[in-house]
Amino acid sequence: MSESKRVSNLYQSIYNGNPWLEVTLADTLKDVTAAQAYKKINPNLNTIWEIVNHLIQWRRNILKRVQGEIITTPDHNYFVPILDSSEPAWEQSLQSLAKSQEMWNDCLSNFNDADFEKIDQNNNHNFYEDIHGIIQHDVYHLGQIVILKKLLNT
Repeated sequence: MSESKRVSNLYQSIYNGNPWLEVTLADTLKDVTAAQAYKKINPNLNTIWEIVNHLIQWRRNILKRVQGEIITTPDHNYFVPILDSSEPAWEQSLQSLAKSQEMWNDCLSNFNDADFEKIDQNNNHNFYEDIHGIIQHDVYHLGQIVILKKLLNT
């Protein structure tokens, strides 16, 4: 099996497969309502919704980098307040997350293993590090979402 296929399988498992960590983004978010996603548990913490939107934007950022674009990360690091807290807006965020997964699946299904060694001009890391970094980023924030969800239900 090619390395790109292994990486693709890993990334897909974290979204909605059977990962080693036993939780996935899709399963964790499937029963979260807009009100829950929007609720601020603590003024010093991001909401589930803010984290989901942050994930989406970073997934897009790194995908564009792997496709050769120079990307300037905004000062807010993709953590922005939610302006529309409706159920349809939450559903749109979940659909955007799913779409970002499809985009990564497409990228990795056509990825040449030799391209893992290419250098990202944004940070001088190779694409292997960038891609594993975005996977790690997803897992890090998935842990936060799991904790926030538990706090909502206590």
